[in-house]
Amino acid sequence: MSNDHGNLIKTPKQLIIVSTLALVVPVGIAILGAQLVTGNKRVDPAEAKRSVEARIKPVGELVKNEGTPPPAAPVAVAAAAPAKAKSGEEVYQTACTACHGAGIAGAPKTGDKTAWAPRVAQGVATLYEHAIKGFKAMPAKGGQTALSDAEVKAAVDYQVAKVK
Repeated sequence: MSNDHGNLIKTPKQLIIVSTLALVVPVGIAILGAQLVTGNKRVDPAEAKRSVEARIKPVGELVKNEGTPPPAAPVAVAAAAPAKAKSGEEVYQTACTACHGAGIAGAPKTGDKTAWAPRVAQGVATLYEHAIKGFKAMPAKGGQTALSDAEVKAAVDYQVAKVK
């Protein structure tokens, strides 16, 4: 048999040239591609500093007026009336139904007596503590940290009433 398909590289010099090109060409393409993507922009350091300072500039500035009387004290704003506490059902609808409505992440479904029985057996104080502080996958206060403890307890009572 004749060997018509011989090696293309016949000398050590050719091997060195091909090896060098195999390394240099991809690196060169990567560098050119990076310059193409970045637009090869040169940023003046002083301009970059001014740009950053403009973005983080405080909203207000302190101005001292030497020798002028201070402005009059602001009038006290009337205390807002305390917000009406939400009912257990309202809290359940906003904080609890997402998981307890569908049984997500092991949460017992509302109204499922079998799932709730061992939890109710632990006592309402334990249920309150778990609801307020969080338990396993359930975040504290169902993720609604603005709720008061009393509102969370009302939501627990609402859910327990559904299984009795």
